[in-house]
Amino acid sequence: MGWAIMIALTLIAGAGLGFFLRADKGALQFLAAALLLALAGYSWQGRPGFEGAPRPPPERQQRPDSAFEKAREGMLGRFDRAAYWLNLSEGFQRNGDTQSAAEVLQTAVRRNPRDPDLWVGFGNALVVHSGGLMTPAAQLAFSRAARLAPDHPGPPFFYGLALAQGGNYDEAERIWRRLLAAAPPGAEYRRVIEERLQALDQARAMGRIPARAPPTPAPAPGR
Repeated sequence: MGWAIMIALTLIAGAGLGFFLRADKGALQFLAAALLLALAGYSWQGRPGFEGAPRPPPERQQRPDSAFEKAREGMLGRFDRAAYWLNLSEGFQRNGDTQSAAEVLQTAVRRNPRDPDLWVGFGNALVVHSGGLMTPAAQLAFSRAARLAPDHPGPPFFYGLALAQGGNYDEAERIWRRLLAAAPPGAEYRRVIEERLQALDQARAMGRIPARAPPTPAPAPGR
């Protein structure tokens, strides 16, 4: 049946176009060659015996709120100028569209290159899009945020969070403990850091993440 339809279409196309090209032998030869090439391609790749089964586009998995989103308000604030971009990016992330989430913040940092909160969010979005891997682009984004706000705890905290998402728990803990030691006693963000450290301790106690690596012994002094 497939071959019959293909041949019928070829004849119809040839007859229709040949009517207009009958005075030009060169054009007729070209038309005949094109139709034969179409038939050859169909015989090579055509599968008329297969049933048509168009596949719907893959559904993106709905994701829960990210660790970044849960900690962002306590560390970066909520009603700053970066909130719109960060909320928009997180909306894409919740729908599983991590590429659009990163592209939104890429646009944001281009328009607001001196906003450290946006650079932090961009670095986090790149880590999420890469499946937890700290890519060079994400590293650069966190570094840019730290340079723009060297005294703000947000860039190092979320850098540690990104490391923890990628499985580098020891380095994340080291960063967070250093931040906690330097935080003023009444700082509101101390609670956010303490919660993360407690979560690490509980996960280690339950065997969900590896125990702390033993400290590397210092090399013996030379004689």
